[in-house]
Order: sequence, then structure tokens, then C-alpha cells
Amino acid sequence: MACTEAYKEHIMYTFNGFCKTVIRFAAINAWRDRSRRRQKEISLEYLTEEKFYPLGTTDEYFEAPYEECSITMCGQTVILTNGKLAAALLALPEKNREIIFLYFFRHYTQREIGEMYGRCRSTTGYQIHRTLQLLHKEMEVLSHGESESFAL
Repeated sequence: MACTEAYKEHIMYTFNGFCKTVIRFAAINAWRDRSRRRQKEISLEYLTEEKFYPLGTTDEYFEAPYEECSITMCGQTVILTNGKLAAALLALPEKNREIIFLYFFRHYTQREIGEMYGRCRSTTGYQIHRTLQLLHKEMEVLSHGESESFAL
């Protein structure tokens, strides 16, 4: 069945009418959403007049420089910028400090550390994990101001 010019024109007018209706209702919905949002919003001027809310903050990041703590592990000096971490490391037994130093600072593998101490890789992994747990507990103790110490 062939489309006549009149039918094509009818389809074009129908589509144009549909598009105009969709656009009109989309505009109405947008206007309603915006008016609902305006009813719920509060002006910043109103907030600052009623109660003083500072609209900016100051950054004290660079004002208080870190204190540098030096720790000697495995005959080498390590400088740390966190005093609590340095104190917690010093509270650990010497062997645990050496394992942490070799693994995190010298980047030895678990297998290499195990060979140094005559143990297998899995035992060294367990010791690293256990030492990190002890370090975490020691840092919690130091942050709460207690003088309790943990050891293996």
C-alpha cells in the first residue's frame, strides 16, 4: 500500500503535535520540581543571619610540622614522622622490629626473610601478620594514654 502525500502530512502533523505535548509536560514537570525544591531549600544568607556558621575553614596542615623520630633497626637509622608509630615500634621486641624493617623498609620477600631466620615462608608471613597486630594494639594503647605493653 503506497502512502499518499496527505497521509504523510497527517503523520508529520500528528508527530509534531505529540512532540509539542511531550515538551510542554516536561516543562511543567521541571517547573513543579524546581518549585518543590525551592520550598525545601534555605538561603545561605538566612543561615548566616540566624546562627553564625562559618562559610570557610583554615587549614593547619602546614602550620604544625611533623616531629621527626629516628629509630635504629638492623644497624640502620630510620626517620619516622609519626611519633606514636616510632614509640610503638620501639615497644616491640627486637626480632619483630627486624622483621618489620626487612619487609617494609628494605622490601625483602617473606621467603628471603624466612631464609635469614631459618624458617619457611608461611611462618614468616604469620610472624609479619602477628607483629602488625601487636603494633596496632600498641598504637591503640599509646593513643589512649595507657602504658601497657604487648609482647609475643
